[in-house]
Amino acid sequence: MIKLFITDLDGCISMPFIPPKWDIITELKDLNEQSKTDETVPPMTICTGRPMPYAEAVYQWMGMYKPFLFESGGGVYDMASNKLHWHPTFDTDRERELGELKVHLRTNFIEKYPNTIPEFAKHTDSGIINQTPAVIHKMYPEIRNYVDTNYPNFEVHYTDVSINVISKSTNKGEGIKFLCELLGLQLNEVAFIGDTGGDRPGLEIVGKSFAPNNAMESAKEVSDVMKGNDADAVLEAYKKVIEYNRSL
Repeated sequence: MIKLFITDLDGCISMPFIPPKWDIITELKDLNEQSKTDETVPPMTICTGRPMPYAEAVYQWMGMYKPFLFESGGGVYDMASNKLHWHPTFDTDRERELGELKVHLRTNFIEKYPNTIPEFAKHTDSGIINQTPAVIHKMYPEIRNYVDTNYPNFEVHYTDVSINVISKSTNKGEGIKFLCELLGLQLNEVAFIGDTGGDRPGLEIVGKSFAPNNAMESAKEVSDVMKGNDADAVLEAYKKVIEYNRSL
């Protein structure tokens, strides 16, 4: 049985820089509420590369109640107990290296490419944002080559509007493992929907993996691909999981 349904945010629950599909969000929220009284409906939570404040806001207005992952797998926040868990592998050496990488990104990309900004409030990774996909696609190979050459403990992921440099030990796969340990769940008791290469480490290890139709091929290759895009696909996947649980 699937006991937890995890969703990514950007590209899944909503698309960057446009309003969410509130009718779908409401239906997802209602299903999550049913999970409190119906064991065949797993509770929903979040695994996102976004920083904690953004993830917490979405978490609250969707009525979620299980701990959620932010900064990929860097941190877990349990609102019920107000406890913040940083991934144990993010030590002082990783923090020092990340500080160096943040300086490199600021000097060589944020200051050189117009309308590029840092993703604020991050602690365990470094993200930059530009609303023009062509600019992201131009920066990504250079950033990845620099990180691969100089910082073997880190990896680089991208979307059409962002680039994230994260510790390999705190990618979404490692984050989901960490969350499962905290909740006492097996990986095969978890479902996850994601849309980019950054989600793939998580999609590859869970019991059921899903991708929206708008996902990158790297995510689709290891997932059950939904007919709908973004939030519609999340609802479709959630219902598939419930149907699966009720068939057991």
